[in-house]
Amino acid sequence: MADRERSRVRPRVLIVLAAVAAASIALDQITKLLVVQNLELGEVVPVVGDLIQFHFVKNSGAAFSIGNAYTWIFSILAAAVTVFIVWFARRIRSLAWAVVFGLLLGGTIGNLIDRLFKEPGFGVGHVIDFITIPLLPAIFNLADVSITAAMVLFLILTIRGIGLDGKRHVVQKQSEQDADADDTVVGPGNDNREQV
Repeated sequence: MADRERSRVRPRVLIVLAAVAAASIALDQITKLLVVQNLELGEVVPVVGDLIQFHFVKNSGAAFSIGNAYTWIFSILAAAVTVFIVWFARRIRSLAWAVVFGLLLGGTIGNLIDRLFKEPGFGVGHVIDFITIPLLPAIFNLADVSITAAMVLFLILTIRGIGLDGKRHVVQKQSEQDADADDTVVGPGNDNREQV
């Protein structure tokens, strides 16, 4: 009975995952379209003074423009991550984890769309980046924000011990230590120490 409950797909979880992914993709692609239509390549526009700026660039690499010559590898990795999340989704039972994987899926697909369909060609397209915070050494987009948010939530859920089933799995070290102490109690007739 418990195995059947664990293996049962929860439609609500899949709906949340799909909705979060779809919203992430839509926001990412709409903002990129607006940037391409309204800014010149390389143009910088202050949004919140010097704190947040729009700076339109095309990125052929990964984060921080690392690996510019390997765009096709990033395309393959993004496609593999997408396939994995879709395959793995039926194992998720928690709404919080559905949000994590929805954000990751949406962000991955958002940048994959650019790599597949933007210039210079299929699989080697440049990702549209436009958000910059001068204190950080990066220019990014909303897909990157989704991926980063997914990683932050992943860490929070993991640290709190919340499993994919939504249950808290806390290792009770104190109880284990108490059990170990009970096993090694030395008393009359129970002295396990080596006699010298």
